[in-house]
Amino acid sequence: MTNTLEPTLTGGGPLDDARTQLREATTILGFDDGLYEMLATPRREVTVSIPLRRDNGDTELLVGHRVQHNFSRGPAKGGLRYSPDVNLDEVRALAMWMTWKCALLDVPYGGAKGGVRIDPRHYSQAELERVTRRYTSEISPLIGPERDIPAPDIGTDEQTMAWLMDTYSVQQGHTVLGVTTGKPVSLGGSLGRATATSRGVVHVALAALRSRGIDPDGATAAVQGFGKVGRYAARFLAEAGVRVVAVSDQYGAIGSHTGLHIPSVEKHVDAHGSVVGFPAGEEVDDVLTLDVDLLVPAAVEGVIHSGNADRIRARVIVEGANGPTTPEADAILQVAGALVVPDILANAGGVVVSYFEWVQANQAFWWSADEVETKLADRMTTAWDRVTEHATRFDLPLRTAATCLAVERVAQAHLLRGLYP
Repeated sequence: MTNTLEPTLTGGGPLDDARTQLREATTILGFDDGLYEMLATPRREVTVSIPLRRDNGDTELLVGHRVQHNFSRGPAKGGLRYSPDVNLDEVRALAMWMTWKCALLDVPYGGAKGGVRIDPRHYSQAELERVTRRYTSEISPLIGPERDIPAPDIGTDEQTMAWLMDTYSVQQGHTVLGVTTGKPVSLGGSLGRATATSRGVVHVALAALRSRGIDPDGATAAVQGFGKVGRYAARFLAEAGVRVVAVSDQYGAIGSHTGLHIPSVEKHVDAHGSVVGFPAGEEVDDVLTLDVDLLVPAAVEGVIHSGNADRIRARVIVEGANGPTTPEADAILQVAGALVVPDILANAGGVVVSYFEWVQANQAFWWSADEVETKLADRMTTAWDRVTEHATRFDLPLRTAATCLAVERVAQAHLLRGLYP
């Protein structure tokens, strides 16, 4: 029996970054330490063991988490991540960022996040199904359409959500479509959900470029990450006329001064599993430090940090991933004059359309793709306008302005509800 349980990390990394951002916002807003502590601490969290029977008959023990950060504005909402790097502090940080993201986009949810410490590339489909169903069984008392609604994240997809929905429904004795979002359309998923985060990133990226006097038609861009977010962000940027000169994944990076033909890159990735080796591209050392108009970090947390921030040359940075920029790097980029569009604004398209899916599932009435896209574009542009107006009015960086707006909205809901008992 293999045991993959490891000590939970405490301090440092994304959680410290999230708390630093929150502390800055509560100080600006004039909130006391008690309110800060309430907002900095998850309302509920659970760690579960997941015994897995491998296909060869061996038993392996995995560990999973679910953190529900806040319920003041509605049920908790957040993705489920399968990654070998999952730890409780990371999940706590991601849940907190989800709270601010939902509040900023005026979606009636609090934040949550889940994760299982597993590298899904090394497991069969049947093994991943058993992991998902056992994890769902373990956390089922905490989730539900009125409690906590999971969604896909790194390492999970619509099939994962189908298994989760089915497992929960079997336990309830009837089909509960609203327990998760990001499901297949044939099982109550929403049109447009699979690419919603990327579309939201691009809506905001185009607005950010224009705000700096850069015409998107012919502007240059680099995208770090070619998964759920980066792949479609690159596609939609290219369709908008942006010249995507470099993309990367966990195996390497490719580029072309004349611009990559993204549909061909996608075909290459589908055939070979990586952008590496794309015949019409050259090997690139580091997409983050290229001289481009727009940089979209769309991979994982903490990739822009104090050790490389002074080498970032992009004029506009739009965070497709959660927490890709550390507070130290933020300060360096601000001095350099770069415009950083924070994750809680830039990549909120996914939770917006997840909300649309939840609404549709609860009503058993589905919208057209055009309706979804129109409503998404309206939410993203409204949030962009509100954040930029607040930043200009109070002379704040976009991240600080966005965090203040979101934290104020959550705090207001909390204070109006009061403490019980």
